[in-house]
Amino acid sequence: MTGRGGRSPRRFTVVFLAAALGLCTGVSPESATAGDFDGSKPLSGTVERIVAVHPDRVVEDLDPETVGLPKAFRIDFRARTIRPSADSLVRKILSIQRITKVEQKIVLQGVDEGIEGVEDAMAWSLALSTTDGKAVLSAAGGGVAYVVYGTCKPVEDND
Repeated sequence: MTGRGGRSPRRFTVVFLAAALGLCTGVSPESATAGDFDGSKPLSGTVERIVAVHPDRVVEDLDPETVGLPKAFRIDFRARTIRPSADSLVRKILSIQRITKVEQKIVLQGVDEGIEGVEDAMAWSLALSTTDGKAVLSAAGGGVAYVVYGTCKPVEDND
């Protein structure tokens, strides 16, 4: 998937954000409690599904690597960061600029300037369920929007 001038559209840190903000897998009622997703503990996750919406088309089921998103990530609420897993080719760390709790969700938000010299900045928002760790990230900028689905699980601070 390439954009104008052969560049990849939004090789994105926003999608990375979404993933990092709480799209984790492997959470079950037996392995996690509601308090595990309230922002008091770091979370790890994996991206389950990515959809890109362009003005003239919708592209479903994108591979995270095609948009510059790690398949696995960690959300650190105290440091206000989302970072890729150690084995990821994606190395960018995203800053969480705002954390809001509303209803049974914790919402993480930020803006990513993208790659220097490329007009690819994006705003993103990640909504994480405080009951089960399910997450949806939305990111938009430059004529494209992404929706990223995932699930999170708590990790120990020293992991």
